[in-house]
Amino acid sequence: MKKYEIMYILKADLDDAARKKEVSKLHEILTKNGAKITKVDEWGVKDFAYEIKDQKKGYYVVLKVLTDAAVLNEFSRLVRIDEHVIRYLITVAHGN
Repeated sequence: MKKYEIMYILKADLDDAARKKEVSKLHEILTKNGAKITKVDEWGVKDFAYEIKDQKKGYYVVLKVLTDAAVLNEFSRLVRIDEHVIRYLITVAHGN
């Protein structure tokens, strides 16, 4: 298992309950497939430098994860078709 960092941006217009449900659903995709989430950092709503998918702001979440590439492939597949996710990025984490 390798360390990865996943950042995703949710639509800013989700209410608190819907946002928490969406965050929980995305984290469950990882954990049910064997990943271990070591850190969750919710940055909150931030303005974009330019519009993305007709949105001017988004809710940022950053995760540190221990997992395999197969789990990330499944996460990527499901996130791409999720209507509440504007963007996501997965990188190999270096250091802690």
